Amino acid sequence: MSMSDEPTPLALNDRNLRRLISETANDANCVFFTPHSKLRMRQRKIDADQVFDCLRNGVVSESAHTNLHGNWQCTLTRLNAGDEISVAAALDRTENGDWVVVITVF
Repeated sequence: MSMSDEPTPLALNDRNLRRLISETANDANCVFFTPHSKLRMRQRKIDADQVFDCLRNGVVSESAHTNLHGNWQCTLTRLNAGDEISVAAALDRTENGDWVVVITVF
């Protein structure tokens, strides 16, 4: 039985995933909006500032889980300008650092 050189990643709980997303979203250059999320933002009249506020200050409304791409994902919700904004986001961890992928917005 051989040992792998790759460390086994630890499971993230809601609190830790929220913290990592919030910290990563502090650098707008580390946030990627999918074409689907951009479409939903236009349709629902949600702007990027509202999305960033949700990523940085929202609470977890759908628990942390791994998605089909193997990344940790959750949905964050935040009241902003009288509107409840929810953002489904994933944390993509690469050798170049962490990225937040905005999957959809509602």
